[in-house]
Amino acid sequence: MKTILFIIQKEFRQIFRNKTMLPILFVMPFMQLLILSSAASFEVKNIRFSYIDNDRSTASRELISKFQASDYFIGFENFSSKKEANLQMQKGKTDVILEIPNHFERNLLKDTKTNLSISINAIDGAAAGVENVYISQIINSFNQKIRSELFQYQDANFVPSENIISIPSFWYNNTLNYKTLMVPGILVLLVTMITLFLSSMNIVREKEIGTLEQINVTPIQKHQFIIGKLFPFWILGLLILTIGLAIAKIVFDIPILGNVGLIYFFTSVYLLVVLGIGLFISNYTETQQQAMFIAWFFMVIFILMSGLFTPIESMPDWAQKITLFNPIRYFVEIIRMVMLKGARLSDITEPFCIIAFYAVVINFLAIWSYKKTN
Repeated sequence: MKTILFIIQKEFRQIFRNKTMLPILFVMPFMQLLILSSAASFEVKNIRFSYIDNDRSTASRELISKFQASDYFIGFENFSSKKEANLQMQKGKTDVILEIPNHFERNLLKDTKTNLSISINAIDGAAAGVENVYISQIINSFNQKIRSELFQYQDANFVPSENIISIPSFWYNNTLNYKTLMVPGILVLLVTMITLFLSSMNIVREKEIGTLEQINVTPIQKHQFIIGKLFPFWILGLLILTIGLAIAKIVFDIPILGNVGLIYFFTSVYLLVVLGIGLFISNYTETQQQAMFIAWFFMVIFILMSGLFTPIESMPDWAQKITLFNPIRYFVEIIRMVMLKGARLSDITEPFCIIAFYAVVINFLAIWSYKKTN
């Protein structure tokens, strides 16, 4: 035990003596949390809207005013022809073109129906789908208002309009703030990336400077060396989580409804998985550059298939099965459940057991692959 403590003390001294590592540990993660949590959003806003009003009637102006009252649309440039509008969309200067036909108001009054032409720039298919929803909601609202006004009188008798009013109830994020979803997920990525990169490069650095061979010929046992090397990064991972939770609460006002101790309990086991992967990578690389490239290769796959940016339910069946082997998936799921839903240990038993199993398997493989020669 004393030997392990000496190695841990040596590692902490080496970490805090390295002036280039300190900013990576304590400055970059939280700058990224502050910036990415505000920038990484799937909300579609500032949609450049343009229109062609061929009718120039009261009804057409009222429809356009409904778009102008929306917070999602900007610009509202009026074009005289569809050709001119299409040219501007081709240049990327407008995202949506609304064309109101001739006799728009007359057809509404006479036939109670008419057509509208909507053109949407769909290079970004996901954004185009959201824009289509916004447009449909505004047009449906306008349609209900017009129909209500038209059908208030039937056979010269006043008929009061009947409206169905729905009152939605938003659970776990009643303000619909996208940061409530993103901040916990980005915190997971930062904890994972920092501990994975540093642990994977730590032993490789010993190889590069030639001290690993010196350690290998000492009486230090394999388990003592590995525990002493990885334990400091386990502590640093929990420290990054602590500061990240404080920023999430103080800066972004993210609710923490569940037990914070449960988050730390799960994270402590999850970090064993990450550190095991880092150790495994370091065993098969000779330089820090190689270790970083391999770690980044796995991180890209883990991030994209974690459910943070793309819902797992929307992935193909084969991809959903692959995500079952992705540890980040479980951490993102758990931290959101505990923070936003107030989940208890009984609610996360299954993913916790999976992560614990992964921790045992990965660390066994990492320790087995580490070669120490006496």
